[in-house]
Amino acid sequence: MTDERMALLDLVEKGADADLIRELLAYASERLMAAEVDRLTGAAAGARSPDRVNHRNGYRERGWETRVGRIELAIPKLRKGSYFPAFLEPRRTAEKALTAVIQEAYVHGISTRSVDDLVKAMGGTGISKSQVSRLCEDIDERVQAFLGRPIEGRWPYLWIDATYLKSRQGGRIVSVAAIVAVGVNTDGRREVLGVATGASEAEVFWTGFLRSLADRGLRGVKLVITDDHKGLRAAARRVFSAGLQRCRVHWARNLLGHAAPKQRAAVAAMIRTIFAQDSKAEAFAQCSLG
Repeated sequence: MTDERMALLDLVEKGADADLIRELLAYASERLMAAEVDRLTGAAAGARSPDRVNHRNGYRERGWETRVGRIELAIPKLRKGSYFPAFLEPRRTAEKALTAVIQEAYVHGISTRSVDDLVKAMGGTGISKSQVSRLCEDIDERVQAFLGRPIEGRWPYLWIDATYLKSRQGGRIVSVAAIVAVGVNTDGRREVLGVATGASEAEVFWTGFLRSLADRGLRGVKLVITDDHKGLRAAARRVFSAGLQRCRVHWARNLLGHAAPKQRAAVAAMIRTIFAQDSKAEAFAQCSLG
């Protein structure tokens, strides 16, 4: 049904919710820096401890450029010596590792062991499992709050798509369907309304997912845009009584599968010109030219 090469983060970014990812990256960075400085000073911020070997001395601002935008970091300073976050060296590795933490939260909840491995890959040594666990719980709490938030207003257009991701369950790697619903409200604002994972894309799964959106307040759906999946189409009719439209990306991909390899570039170009027309009549006219 979907292109397995599309990562879940790409779907979220396309849904105009890069702000959420940026917020979670910033929060995770702050917690990791706090844990590193606790280890270097021998005590938590503001705590009295006979093991203390150094003290904090304010912060210095530093910008961090990521795929989801610039994040302003407040890096702690020490009275003796200097501190620089280990996860910023190298910067690209840090971003990938932190992004993977967020993806773990979306796909199947956060595993302390897997996040511990990711933190070590970032160069964050000396962080205890309890610290990693607290970090994961805080991030998971924020993700669950986002996924369970009330949906207010009316959302006439709803896009639904899925990708398959690998997940460790019961000691083995299995493929799970990650579903993303993106809506557009009456003000033209686009937003990710829901994300869910399941073992398959059966009609019962689609129905449960769409009903969860309705239970959170999703109203006013007039058109559902999706792939030509019978189970999903039946569930959309049942839950929202809305019109259905096949996603043109999936439609074009299926159409190109019937074209000879040497002809696909020309066919793809013709399809783009058809969809670029300003009216239905002009689109049909352009189609007849092909």
